Amino acid sequence: MREKNRNYYSQNNDSQNNTNENGAENLSPFRSFAKAKQPSMTEQHINGISMTILIFCILLATGGAVLMDSLGVSDGIIFAVFVPVMVLGFYLFFAIQVARQWEKAVVLRMGKMRGLRGPGLFWIVPILDTITTWIDQRVMVTPFSAEKTLTRDTVPVNVDAVLFWLVWDAEKAALEVENYRAAIAWASQTALREVIGQMTLADILIGRNKMDADLQKIIDERTTPWGITVQSVEIRDVVIPADLEDAMSRQAQAERERQARVILGESEMQIASSFETASQSYINNPTALHLRAMNMLFEGLKEKGALVIVPSSAVDTMNLGGISGITAMAQQNIDKIK
Repeated sequence: MREKNRNYYSQNNDSQNNTNENGAENLSPFRSFAKAKQPSMTEQHINGISMTILIFCILLATGGAVLMDSLGVSDGIIFAVFVPVMVLGFYLFFAIQVARQWEKAVVLRMGKMRGLRGPGLFWIVPILDTITTWIDQRVMVTPFSAEKTLTRDTVPVNVDAVLFWLVWDAEKAALEVENYRAAIAWASQTALREVIGQMTLADILIGRNKMDADLQKIIDERTTPWGITVQSVEIRDVVIPADLEDAMSRQAQAERERQARVILGESEMQIASSFETASQSYINNPTALHLRAMNMLFEGLKEKGALVIVPSSAVDTMNLGGISGITAMAQQNIDKIK
């Protein structure tokens, strides 16, 4: 019975832990970075100089103790030599610090701000001094998103964006906010939701530059007291519901068809205007009209098997019957000669 109760409680604890972990991941503005990586020696700021000194002191103390013991030196003297060398090695290991070119170390002495150190080699007093934070002053890139956020015209959209920022005051970033990286991520996400709620879907799709500028202004105002400045904000993608996307596609297709019909009507008006201008030239010049008509018939009859229907009024006006007879007689004469 006790074993069953233990199994039951262990299963409940595991499920609660999984629920808490999943809930924390869902609340994160960028869930892909929720799982922390195992920090390396460089990230833990264990520099090669202090490590080399510590190893040298350990080897020196151990070798000296072995040598003195082989020479018959008393244990008290061995202990008196071994301990100071080891203490010196560990003191130098914790005292010597190295900050990389883009880093600033925030040093506190007895809990009070002593100053910023770095880049390069610097010293601290172990036990009295502590390095609470290493501030990276390079340009940082933070992706963030807003999912299923309603626009001003109540359309749910998913928006992905990228924030480029840097720390210009390391002291404020360390003292004014607990975790400046998480703070700027959450501030960016809330600002994105706020901007989306103030804009319509059409404004979001068309005016991305304005949206970028508004986001940069809002986020910069929130992060300036933390010693952080925002360089730029870029909208990567805007995802709308599938049914709305289909409706917008049909609307765009209908708009293109309407524009095509308008252009066709304008072309017909221009052609009619050209014909009207040409008719004014043929009113007082029937010869030119006949020549034009003959040219049109000639162009139509050039194709083999072409059939041209000519109104009777045009035949009488242009004397096409006489012309056809003359043409037929000429063709017969040609055949006789051959």
